[in-house]
Amino acid sequence: MKTRFLVSLCVAGLMASAVQAQDMSQSGEDGDAIADMLRRDDPDAQDRGPLSSEPGELLVLRGLDKVTARTRDFEIPIGETAQFGALSVTAHYCRKRPPEETPETYAFLEINDRRTDGFGVDVEGEQIFSGWMFASRPAQNPLEHPVYDVWVLDCRS
Repeated sequence: MKTRFLVSLCVAGLMASAVQAQDMSQSGEDGDAIADMLRRDDPDAQDRGPLSSEPGELLVLRGLDKVTARTRDFEIPIGETAQFGALSVTAHYCRKRPPEETPETYAFLEINDRRTDGFGVDVEGEQIFSGWMFASRPAQNPLEHPVYDVWVLDCRS
């Protein structure tokens, strides 16, 4: 009963918003009214102008070995690769927002799981992660590996 009421309330709200947006677009206001309506609820989608920070030159990550329960912080210069256990972590980009904005540090990483042929000779590894990681939301786009976890701590200039 409550679910039906909430669904009908949401539908009514969306219909009212669509009618209001249609009225605004017919009245000759500039811009896409529906897009403006959707942006109103997302503070990150507002126009901010140019970025107020520079890309970083050094990415700080923390790695966890789940077998030994040990963590290690390591730094990677942008464009270089670091080893963490059987992982090769390549940092392509990082940026940290300035203190006057909502705090966020994010980085674009590629992580490969190194393989050996059984005799200790490295063979071509498998790419297990390629994407953005966010310091404030490590579970949003995590590394999925049975032995290791890696997450972003900081980006330094």
